[in-house]
Amino acid sequence: MSRINGFCGRRDFLKFASVVSIAATAFGDSCLNTKQTAIADIHAVNPNPVSPNEAIKRLLDGNQRFINQKPKYPDQSLEHLRLVAKAQYPFAAILGCADSRVPAEIVFDQGLGDLFVVRVAGNVVSDTVIGSLEYSTTVLGSQLIVVLGHRRCGAVAEAIKNEPLPGRIGLIIEGIKPSIERVKFRTSDNMQDIVIANIEYQREKLPESSTILAKLLHEGKLKIVGACYDIDTGKVNIIT
Repeated sequence: MSRINGFCGRRDFLKFASVVSIAATAFGDSCLNTKQTAIADIHAVNPNPVSPNEAIKRLLDGNQRFINQKPKYPDQSLEHLRLVAKAQYPFAAILGCADSRVPAEIVFDQGLGDLFVVRVAGNVVSDTVIGSLEYSTTVLGSQLIVVLGHRRCGAVAEAIKNEPLPGRIGLIIEGIKPSIERVKFRTSDNMQDIVIANIEYQREKLPESSTILAKLLHEGKLKIVGACYDIDTGKVNIIT
């Protein structure tokens, strides 16, 4: 695989994953395991790696600036735009809800190339989400993944209703329902409890569903945390 500024090229990475995926289809689970191992052995070369704890500090400091309405709008200059056009080094990956009121770069006061953001309603983990986060960690070198949920999440509210939904909306809701069961065991039906439970559930699901992320966690090269955004105040709280 070719490397650009120390990183495997995106096109080569995706081409490699595609070829191995086809082989896995032809030869079964044993080849799929080989695919997981092969990609897990890719080592990102980041000239300025950011530790998980430092990444969390940067995010919370930026959120505090956002709350205080004193943003710095970092890394948004034309010079920086041209710099990250050559290669990206995101210091954190965010799995967030697609809700229009929770744009990660704004609420964390970050700029171009700072965050690798994956957004889907209900911050629900899927194969596509996992693949994106595997890429951000193994190829781009992010050492922190934040599962970012938020108060009064519409997707969570629909899951609580447990009513038939049109199209493929139900697929997202099904991914949230296990969280409701967790809260039932706590003898509570508070929506915010379910929002938190869903964040925790999706956070745990990532390494359970990905040998790549599990391997990075085991090696101490990755941290996965949950966080909740308050849409009324703008504050982000780390919850796990």
